[in-house]
Amino acid sequence: MLNIIWISFFIIAFIVALIKLVAFGDTAIFGQMMSAMFSLSKTAFEISLGLTGILALWLGIMRIGERSGFIDLFTRALTPLFSKLMPEVPKNHPALGAMVMNISANALGLDNAATPLGIKAMKELQKLNPLKDTASDAQILFLVINTSAVTLFPVTIFTYRAQMGASNPTDVFIPILIATYASTLIGLLSVAYVQKINLLDRVIMSYLGGFTIFVAMMLAYFSGLAKEDMLLQSSLISNVILFSLVMLFISGAVIKKVNAYEAFIEGAKEGFETAITIIPYLVAMLVAIGVFRASGALDLFADGLRYIALSLNMDTRFIDGLPTALMKPFSGSGARAMMVDTMQVHGADSFAGRLSSIVQGSTETTFYVLAVYFGAIGINKIRHAAACGLMADMAGIIAAITVTYWFFA
Repeated sequence: MLNIIWISFFIIAFIVALIKLVAFGDTAIFGQMMSAMFSLSKTAFEISLGLTGILALWLGIMRIGERSGFIDLFTRALTPLFSKLMPEVPKNHPALGAMVMNISANALGLDNAATPLGIKAMKELQKLNPLKDTASDAQILFLVINTSAVTLFPVTIFTYRAQMGASNPTDVFIPILIATYASTLIGLLSVAYVQKINLLDRVIMSYLGGFTIFVAMMLAYFSGLAKEDMLLQSSLISNVILFSLVMLFISGAVIKKVNAYEAFIEGAKEGFETAITIIPYLVAMLVAIGVFRASGALDLFADGLRYIALSLNMDTRFIDGLPTALMKPFSGSGARAMMVDTMQVHGADSFAGRLSSIVQGSTETTFYVLAVYFGAIGINKIRHAAACGLMADMAGIIAAITVTYWFFA
């Protein structure tokens, strides 16, 4: 899928540029595209290089959290919920532990740990699956919850925003939390409707009710504030929560007698390696998007959407953040590159820059997760997995646009 998207950027850009040259006599268009290729390959390298220190910092902190037992703590806390949502999975089955650890790793931003745990969970669920080529109810529910991405600690987004010059990289934390809640809730409700899951069960209601009350209280608090106070309070609360989480990780390390410094260094080394690893991917996607933009194809697409929005008497500021949203279900790295491109063109603290960041944190990459998780176990009949995953994506995108207007318009 990513290969098709990447090639399409170049083909569409070439066709649009050719039309401009032949039909309108624009002799500068191919020079602009070549200039974009060279300048954005350099920009991609500079961004990756600048990410090194920030990635080392956050992955070092996350490694302390991992060593201090917080993944295990999340696992124990969420296991009763998964046992009720998936009654066909026996209690104490290895699949439950792997699923909860995967969700916990995603919530804490441990992407490298989440994927292998997710594949392990799918393999364990496959052992219980009577139809080996068809996704079971439990596998679909797990996948949709995974793609709706409960993100409590969106480290990567903070990192990119810091690198792109945001005055307060964490000011999108509360909006991301609201958007990811919406996507997860709709994903769960859609699967529950199809699979006839009883969401009124006491255990399920206590989990959903507790999280819903927390989000509702947050919404009620912010809705009663003036715009300037809302931004100030959101920034303050975000920073207090995030730094408190750092202190919890360190405190857990002290209690468990884990060498926090060595754990940090180990994670920081991984951060350095990650920064180096993403260079070719970022170069590939930013160059493709840059050529697509330089040809005028992206502007044509945005102008078309803007025309539709204006005809419906809608505000059009959200249009510039939509490329990230449209890319998100197909490619995580593509959506990340779109987010970076949006922040580079419009500014990290612009409406579009913040919207693209919130969209990036609201959901996971549905088709990528479908391909990787189901491909790993030979599933080719996915039933309602894609439809429910896309419903969660749509809910996350709509929620992201809504909270961006609420907080930053």
